[in-house]
Amino acid sequence: MFARPLIDSVDFARNGKELRGETGLAELSRLGDMLARTDGTLTYIVRGYREGDSDMLKVSLYGTCILRCQRCLGEMAYPVEIFSRLLLLPADRLDEVEENDEVDAIEATSQLDVLALIEEELLLGLPFAPRHPDGECAPTTNGLQQKANPFAVLAGLKK
Repeated sequence: MFARPLIDSVDFARNGKELRGETGLAELSRLGDMLARTDGTLTYIVRGYREGDSDMLKVSLYGTCILRCQRCLGEMAYPVEIFSRLLLLPADRLDEVEENDEVDAIEATSQLDVLALIEEELLLGLPFAPRHPDGECAPTTNGLQQKANPFAVLAGLKK
């Protein structure tokens, strides 16, 4: 097992560093409940840069997650293509950030766990209740016995 990649987020951003890699979905333990299967990999790119006087990180995630459709409970392949811009701030300044859809703020730290960051961005990017597009769900009984309609007898009396 390899050591989890840790970066000094401010130094990483100020020096324009880049980290690329792949991680198995099974290594991202917080995703377990959301995934139908944990096989597969996720490719990530973390880039540091400066925007004005601000230290920033750009996180890009690519791959495919196998999710459970909430309509039919079948498996569905969900393509992942997530791009996030993150503003690095000291912990005491995180409350000052206004709600902005373009940039989120995270705490600047000297020991930023890259896999934890990737896992958090993936959790935020996956749908809360994934479903197949309309008409693509396959009806399934999942081992349940189909019961006869109790009103079928009444339909026979009607004739």
